[in-house]
Amino acid sequence: MASSNFPKYALITGATSGIGYELAKIFAQHKYNLIIVARTETDLQRTAAELSTQYDVNVISIAKDLFNREAPFELYDTVREKGIWVDVLVNDAAQGLYGKFVETDLQRELDMLQLNIGAYLILTKLYLRDMLTRGDGKILNVASIAGKLPGPYQSVYHGTKAFIHSFTEAVRAELGDCGVTVTSLLPGPTDTDFFHKAHMEDSKILDHDLADPAKVAQDGFDALMNGEDMVISGLKNKAQIVASNITPDSMVAKTMLKQQAPRHQ
Repeated sequence: MASSNFPKYALITGATSGIGYELAKIFAQHKYNLIIVARTETDLQRTAAELSTQYDVNVISIAKDLFNREAPFELYDTVREKGIWVDVLVNDAAQGLYGKFVETDLQRELDMLQLNIGAYLILTKLYLRDMLTRGDGKILNVASIAGKLPGPYQSVYHGTKAFIHSFTEAVRAELGDCGVTVTSLLPGPTDTDFFHKAHMEDSKILDHDLADPAKVAQDGFDALMNGEDMVISGLKNKAQIVASNITPDSMVAKTMLKQQAPRHQ
């Protein structure tokens, strides 16, 4: 078991904005030291300075482009070389791409597969092995209700999140009662820069209320600390998933087509 004499560390990808940033704040509030990961060095420095000053914790920033297949391995090696034990891994970094599948950029989608799936898989495997050697640790994989719903105009993104949720539940079942837990967080549409990066500014989905990323992060943190297998953040999202479970997938897809279509259609 991990000793309470050692400082606790949480490693969070996508930690400079959105849900990842809010999770970093919550972990810092609970006196976890942080390893924050993002692509942009200036954003990392700003976030590290803010969190270390406000919460009096040690914040290590590591710039890595997780679109690159080798980057998660390099990240793991960098942390290991620092002699740091990661108590909590949070896989949050992900992106979407808006448009009809036949028209969207194939190379961008292949990069998304690496970021949204590959980086999660690599980091989960590497840190899970470490955690099992000590019989202690927690992993939070940020999935999405998108993984429970067919997603016209976001077909690849929804597919990646379906992988993450299914993968997380399967790994958790394999682990059994070993002192290490893996939790899947399923937010709905959330007020982050996701939509801008995915070029979704014209989507009808933005005509609906978006969730507060701080609330989503708190739901994820609470579920992780309670050792839960998954949490759907938000009552409206829970209701949508319940309804989708008893509705044919083809009908769900048509409903989502209307919700996510461009406003001009």
